[in-house]
Amino acid sequence: MTHSFHPTVLREYDIRGIIGETLGADDARAIGRSFGSMLAEAGGRKVAVGYDGRVSSPMLEHALVEGLNASGMDVVRIGMGPTPMLYYAEASAEDVDGGIEITGSHNPANYNGFKMVFQGRPFFGADIQELGRRSSAGEWVDGSGSVEDRDVIDAYIARMLEALDGIDPASLAGLKVGWDAGNGAAGPALEKLAARLPGEHHLLFTDVDGEFPNHHPDPTVEENLADLRNLVAEKSLDFGVAFDGDGDRIGAIDGEGRVIWGDQLLMVFAEDLLTRRKGATIIADVKASRALFDHVAAHGGEPLMWKTGHSLIKSKMKETGSPLAGEMSGHVFFADEYYGYDDALYAGVRLIAAAARLGKSVTELRSAMPPMINTPEMRFQVDESRKFAAIGEIAGRVAASDAVADTTDGVRVTTDDGWWLLRASNTQDVLVARAESESEEGLARLVAQIDEQLAASGLEPVTESGPTGGKL
Repeated sequence: MTHSFHPTVLREYDIRGIIGETLGADDARAIGRSFGSMLAEAGGRKVAVGYDGRVSSPMLEHALVEGLNASGMDVVRIGMGPTPMLYYAEASAEDVDGGIEITGSHNPANYNGFKMVFQGRPFFGADIQELGRRSSAGEWVDGSGSVEDRDVIDAYIARMLEALDGIDPASLAGLKVGWDAGNGAAGPALEKLAARLPGEHHLLFTDVDGEFPNHHPDPTVEENLADLRNLVAEKSLDFGVAFDGDGDRIGAIDGEGRVIWGDQLLMVFAEDLLTRRKGATIIADVKASRALFDHVAAHGGEPLMWKTGHSLIKSKMKETGSPLAGEMSGHVFFADEYYGYDDALYAGVRLIAAAARLGKSVTELRSAMPPMINTPEMRFQVDESRKFAAIGEIAGRVAASDAVADTTDGVRVTTDDGWWLLRASNTQDVLVARAESESEEGLARLVAQIDEQLAASGLEPVTESGPTGGKL
């Protein structure tokens, strides 16, 4: 028996598709067979499985467990919850060798997918391609595994609360925070967490609903933070925190309603951590502000720019021994007192802890950040066969000039005006552009440079197409 996947579902960082069109139960069963076979050959025996609140998730979970069992894997079912709760179940249990979360993350309701961890490391890239190859070849181990249910949510909450150890609860008694679960899988865990946190907490949309009736659960899109911003204003809260559909990405609003973007959150976390870990390497992706890298250096840390992608970042953390990393997308990874995976609920608790230890409100910390002017993340469609080739052409032209460039992931060029970035997405047929300056005039010059490079490769300029087809 063999199984072939739709060519679009095996992505760089995870497996993802449209239910009923490119992804279904047979795919889930084959994923279980192949993942289980690979784990068995590596000496593993037991896999934790969780799922998010999407309508299709229970169906996929059932088929996945069947596939894992058929490869001889014992399965620990942790039920519905956020992706980081699955990561916790894998990282905290000595008898668990791998984990799979069924989740569509921040994608529309008709999507679903799989995020995987293999013996404590991210399962991505070549691993996913090997899974596909094994499925096509029917190269599966045969066996018969068991199934057990394991309730981990209370232990997960208790572990997150350790982030407040050493902080006087009295100093947090007046804290007022808003939280928006976006009807995603983090809702029930958030309710339990908030009930045990000091201070006053106001919760939005904690009912899990896979149709996401209130707003799309992507906290990196400002319009999705409107309800949270209104809550913070109405209740005069200190700040607000929002999550994506599976609870591994964080967004935040300060007390004045300003967005605190992913790199700005990392500035707060880094400043706090570096008071205890001088000289630590702090990693951020290539889309992050120069202000972040400068901030890390100013507080005695070693800033490291790395490739975008949560699996790539986690792997680099292990390689360098970095205790903290983050992405513009809102993935934040703590490995100082935690397990090194991305957990938005834990990041919310760490934000409370950081502000308390630094003796400043979140709003004060946000106000102290330098005023950088930047574009949104501009995404525009480019044929899959052209996207990496175009970036290669641009890198070649930049290298032949006297420009200061970093080619860690795409091309990031630094000028007197600031910097601009062009990179190919690893998950979609798009190029991603971003630019940042200290002035509007400087930003315009940087965007013009992006346009010049795109035109030289026969592509539409960003000032015409914009991130979604409209003028910037």
